[in-house]
Amino acid sequence: MSVVQPEELGAAELSAWRMMQRSTSELAHPFLSAGFAQAAGRARAGTRVAVLEEGPTVVGFFPFERKHFRVGRPIAAGVSDRQAVIHIPGLEWNNQELLRACQLDVWEFDHLVAGQLAAAGRNVTRHSSPIIGLSEGYHTYLTERQRTSKKTVKSTLHKQRKLERDLGATRLDLDVQDPAALALLMQWKSAQYRRTGRRDRFAIGWIERLVRDLFETRPEACVGTLSVLYAAERVVAAHFGLRSESVLACWFPAYDVSLAKYSPGLALHLHMAEAAAEAGVRYLDLGKGDEEYKQSLKSGDLPVGEGWIERPSTSALVRRLQRSPRSVVFSAVAHHPTLRRGARRALRHFGRLRTCT
Repeated sequence: MSVVQPEELGAAELSAWRMMQRSTSELAHPFLSAGFAQAAGRARAGTRVAVLEEGPTVVGFFPFERKHFRVGRPIAAGVSDRQAVIHIPGLEWNNQELLRACQLDVWEFDHLVAGQLAAAGRNVTRHSSPIIGLSEGYHTYLTERQRTSKKTVKSTLHKQRKLERDLGATRLDLDVQDPAALALLMQWKSAQYRRTGRRDRFAIGWIERLVRDLFETRPEACVGTLSVLYAAERVVAAHFGLRSESVLACWFPAYDVSLAKYSPGLALHLHMAEAAAEAGVRYLDLGKGDEEYKQSLKSGDLPVGEGWIERPSTSALVRRLQRSPRSVVFSAVAHHPTLRRGARRALRHFGRLRTCT
């Protein structure tokens, strides 16, 4: 096994990576692509890829970011919504050997694919990542949503018709290559982060660089896709995500808050689902979380794992002690509806105060 920077991967290795993704459906995700790893490497100096070999044959890849004290994290940690060892079908990997070869004592993750939860060991908690399933087409999806989430869909379509009466016909461009539209989206999203009391991701230099890089380079199996919803010629909502052959990973959606009464964000997602289905996408990955709009739009869930793998070491022990108190509190809040609602109200209140100052 060798460990390299993503940009050091050769053409044969990149081809092998793509074949491995095509061979296993849960690996065919844009966040697991070589293109995303290389973009993350350009944004974050600690990004590495372990190349797994059996004799002269490359059998897998493990992208990770090396931190201090032999601790590893996912590449682009905090904005990467899927993690895995990318490998040939049937390969069994040992997490202890993997850490040893990467000179890590701990690897932490928050979106590990379901098929690798067992290999990760016992320090894993399962979560659900909502999806919009499109394998049977958009109209089948919409019909099912109208049956199981009738109020939301009916209200969204009604508000869209009202938007069209007030501003003009709506249309979606699934793949807009306009830097000005991306800048507008980032401006809206930054305002949303501040308004809701969350850290502004676009104020973090490496995240902004990563997004712009993916928008400009559009690597294979990880095409940075900017989707824009218009009413007449006015931009009312936009989304930047990553697309592979079969998956559109939802990443940064935002809308014009002055038009909030029309629910343009929900309308955007329905339009995206319709256009993506026509383009051959099997599902939209809405990302882990229990936000109301995700629960209303989803047609199913994919399990993902959050946790860590570790080798017996001082570093692993220290990380465990650092992690435990905070994780207990977070877990208690996440699994208690009243506490969760209270925390969100507090964040919104903090956001309003910060916006006013």
